[in-house]
Amino acid sequence: MMRLPDYKEARTRDKRDYKRVEFIFDDSIKQKYMGKKFFLKTYGCQMNEHDSENIRALLSELGFEEVDDYNNADLVLLNTCSIRENAHNKAFGMLGRLKHLKGEKKNLIVGLCGCMAQEAGVVDEILRDYKFVNFVFGTHNLYQLPEIIDKAIEENRQQIEVFSREGDLVEGLPVIRTNNYKAYVNIIYGCNKFCTYCIVPYTRGSERSRSREDVLREVDELIKDGYKEITLLGQNVNAYGKDLYDNYTLGNLLEDIAKKDIPRVRFMTSHPWDFTDEMIEVIGKYKNIMPSVHLPVQSGSSRILKLMGRRYTKESYLELFDKIKKVVPGVAISTDIIVGFPGETEEDFLETLDLVERCKYDNAFTFIFSAREGTPACKLKDEVSLKEKEERLQRLNQVVNKYFLENNKKLEESIVSVLVEGLSEKDNMYFGYTDTNKLINFSVDKKINIGDIVNVKVTSAKTWSLDGELVG
Repeated sequence: MMRLPDYKEARTRDKRDYKRVEFIFDDSIKQKYMGKKFFLKTYGCQMNEHDSENIRALLSELGFEEVDDYNNADLVLLNTCSIRENAHNKAFGMLGRLKHLKGEKKNLIVGLCGCMAQEAGVVDEILRDYKFVNFVFGTHNLYQLPEIIDKAIEENRQQIEVFSREGDLVEGLPVIRTNNYKAYVNIIYGCNKFCTYCIVPYTRGSERSRSREDVLREVDELIKDGYKEITLLGQNVNAYGKDLYDNYTLGNLLEDIAKKDIPRVRFMTSHPWDFTDEMIEVIGKYKNIMPSVHLPVQSGSSRILKLMGRRYTKESYLELFDKIKKVVPGVAISTDIIVGFPGETEEDFLETLDLVERCKYDNAFTFIFSAREGTPACKLKDEVSLKEKEERLQRLNQVVNKYFLENNKKLEESIVSVLVEGLSEKDNMYFGYTDTNKLINFSVDKKINIGDIVNVKVTSAKTWSLDGELVG
């Protein structure tokens, strides 16, 4: 029996008590696949990256060893993203290559998981055109991966196990982190905002906060293990606690974490609707909460924002933006912007350019509108040609890039704090990120270690990075 995704069920939001369940690995299949190798390809956001850290650990418990070339693997798993068509096409392109490989390696096991697995149309396409895919599971039952893989191999038939509704919160999943100094910590899953263009509420489910005790316990363990930076994750991280507590919010959680012995704390992604004055005050108060805020605006036109279902206006966004700039010293604000949303006129687009000129963002992720099946925006009449959308994106990027460089230039000759992440591609240089999340390549005149936090003088600025030299 297959379990297939259902958009109607995925959209349902009701009052539910989510239980906290401790993960238990089935001992009967532990290390069952010793000697087998796996290849994992991850698409999408930081939460997908963190999910892949759990997937690696689960596969390791089964006995698999990771390889970096899918041609050498016995198992290939794609952890997918559905937020934009580009990621969707890349995953299906990879499946095409794997179909060819499976023709040569009959025993190759191929699986797909993540957000694309939650899309009914994707699963229908796999059932119709990609019958060689051995198993598919979604975002809500990642913890079942060991049993799903074992069943797919043992029964030698396609397994589709996708929960349309989120289940209980499963704690204690094993994790193999890809970085020894920076770590992701999930604090809330899902989203209830239902922006008209966004598939995430359907693929990630309703908002469910982890308990503060579980979050703080994980942070304590990371500090004990020597981590220097943690990033609190959620599809709408600002909504933390609203479903679980009467008076404990992300602001309270940030403050509790900031009081611990952790040098750097970040969080993402924020929805402007839930960004409170209390949060801003906490960010401004503690030096180990990094002065770097991602604040997606999506459009500078209040008319388009209404069509997007964003629940704020251009004016209220700017009011919030100004508060953050006023209260948080030296803060760098980044954003997301969509051009070519159905119904966007030249006047609407000019309002977006006007907002960018006003905000002078330190970074921006800019995209052409991508229609996602099952979302309300997919049904809106779209009269803007692709050529015009591409021209608008180019015009927008010219403006945002101007301010990236302008903001970076302001840092020249200043001393910035940098978490060292590795050797740069440039000769005899290291690279790392500043407290405002800017990439910097820098020279050294003495021994330093990956994971150190050092002071670097900025010697020159480019549009997307800085150059510098170690001081002190």
